[in-house]
Amino acid sequence: MTKKRTLDTDTLWALQRVGGVSASPDGAQAVVSVQSPDMAANSQSGSLWLLSTLGGAPRRLTQCGDKDGQGAFSPRGDLIGFVARREQQGAKDDVPQFYVIAPDGGEARRVGHVATGVDAFRWFPDGRRVAFVSWVWPDAKGAAAQAARVKAQAERKESAYVTSEALYRFWDHSLPMGRVPQLHVLDVDSGRVRNLFEGSGFELERPEPDAKCFDIAPDGRRIVFAFDPADEKRFDNRFALAELDLKSGRYTTLVRDANWTFGAPRYSSDGDQVAFLARHDGLKHTMPAQLAVWERASGHWEVESAEWDHEVQAPLLWESDGQAVLFTAEQKGRTHLWRFDRPDRRAEVVAEGGTVHAFDKAAGTLVTVFDRADHPPRVHAMLPGAAPRRIETFNDDILAGVRLGRHEEVWIRGAQDDPVQMWVYYPPGFDAKKRYPLLQTIHGGPHTAPGDGWHWRWNNHVFAAQGYVVVGVNYHGSSSFGYAFLDSITHRWGQLELQDVEAATDWFVRKPWIDKRRVFAAGGSYGGYMVAWMNAHAKPGRYAAYVCHAGCYDWVGMFAEDAYTWFPKELGAAYWDDMAQVHAQSPHAFAARFATPTLVIHGALDYRVPDAQGLAYYNVLKHRGIDARLVWFPDENHWVLKPRNSKLWYGELFDWLKRHDVQAQPKARPAEVAVPRRKRIQS
Repeated sequence: MTKKRTLDTDTLWALQRVGGVSASPDGAQAVVSVQSPDMAANSQSGSLWLLSTLGGAPRRLTQCGDKDGQGAFSPRGDLIGFVARREQQGAKDDVPQFYVIAPDGGEARRVGHVATGVDAFRWFPDGRRVAFVSWVWPDAKGAAAQAARVKAQAERKESAYVTSEALYRFWDHSLPMGRVPQLHVLDVDSGRVRNLFEGSGFELERPEPDAKCFDIAPDGRRIVFAFDPADEKRFDNRFALAELDLKSGRYTTLVRDANWTFGAPRYSSDGDQVAFLARHDGLKHTMPAQLAVWERASGHWEVESAEWDHEVQAPLLWESDGQAVLFTAEQKGRTHLWRFDRPDRRAEVVAEGGTVHAFDKAAGTLVTVFDRADHPPRVHAMLPGAAPRRIETFNDDILAGVRLGRHEEVWIRGAQDDPVQMWVYYPPGFDAKKRYPLLQTIHGGPHTAPGDGWHWRWNNHVFAAQGYVVVGVNYHGSSSFGYAFLDSITHRWGQLELQDVEAATDWFVRKPWIDKRRVFAAGGSYGGYMVAWMNAHAKPGRYAAYVCHAGCYDWVGMFAEDAYTWFPKELGAAYWDDMAQVHAQSPHAFAARFATPTLVIHGALDYRVPDAQGLAYYNVLKHRGIDARLVWFPDENHWVLKPRNSKLWYGELFDWLKRHDVQAQPKARPAEVAVPRRKRIQS
């Protein structure tokens, strides 16, 4: 019998990564996007795979492109559209283009050429056209003028980014200078392109304009989309919904309210209703997105999930009878697929997580992509009247040789005596008669809720395989436990969260199988903020060492980040109005208390938490004589995405913990006793 190995970074990066899914119109097939990592090449390639929902082996559809993705069946089922950068007939794409391929295989075909590129698309109901998003210069009329601007930009010798916009960069990239995201229509047979928004002044959201921003009516005559009506585009502006009549070119605002923001519109099957997400930002910036429906007959809209204490996530998908809407939503550290019954205002779980990442439904067949803590994303099909059935085995051969430790959900009493959830991962072969080090992995957000899900960048099973008992606490402020729990930390960051993390540490150090001398904490983003905060507010020596990845350190300096308008709302003030309020929640203001060794990790392309945050924290630690180490990636963003960099990331983290693990230190050799040398007796 072959002995199973534990999960390491090489194995983690050998696994296939399943993404989005689209069901064929008859429900018999599904196309999924699959990312294939290559450690040797230090890259990932993307391809489309065709799966049968009725049984049969998966079949790879594409293999020549650079990250083929967004695969979607046409309404007639005769084509699968996707976005890719490829080389075809001697021409290599400089920017992503739209391609089609037949489900039975063959060569993929580029449809036309869009000089400004294709970001995301949706099929028209006739299957002969697609609507797509492209970033264009709003003052340049026609495809030729856009192509000329692209050429001029490529030949530009200056490197400066010049702007007067309030919103000019997002996540890890500058927004295209002088350009806006607008909707276009592409004829699949001829390749002809028309900008639907040209000269209208309309545009889609700038940070992430994707296929959830708009929808096409079932009769193909109208398009509904979310837009920002404000003159100056800002990260936290409130969006409205508008509808474009494609024949007349007339725009009609369907839903607009100065106190609400709207998005992710989706037509019902008859086109007479639009479901969308509505968030009451005027009440408070932390309000959850809820399900709302606009009625064409009355012109009125209503929030239908107002009494349901969950946040609704896009995309939305109508059931064919118009009586229910499908969507995902979190609940206590899991993300399920829900069916919201409109007449009863009642939600029920259709597909249970783990974490449901993607879904589609056609001809009564539901297809889902979901993971759990003990396996990466898998694809399941649920035919009418049947139980869910898995329809791929991408990673089974590799995982068959891997032994994972067990994990469990545990509830403790945290801040304000509230129940707090934590997820515990044990080393493979855990023996309660032995003693183990404890590693707290503190999640970011803060309004997220990791739990029963696989994680590629912070994989708790990889941590546990190193011999640690690993715990992730869903502290106050986490999502999926109701609005009051999420909003409880507003204007007092660090306080309740620290009490919850400390309560978890207390719970563990009372266990005979935890060595209280060997307790560590690591966190990323807001979790990085938390370990910096803990360095000043937890008792020195409580934690042997910290790891701060992409951590927020100085809330004044954080005004350099992309979502800079959000933090004053969370903190309760802008620093120029109330410096004391801001400093009371900022780790840098307590630097004199720092005492614990810290590994600081940051990426130069991180615009959400600019790398100056990590560098400042590291410099202060070094200046104060505290043991510290810096890992700085010039080519990574808020996440570490390249295979080689990820492997180094895990390696540096483990080496740092071992360096500060009293049991991992080499034991001092006893002093040697000098033995006098005998004199040689000469004969």
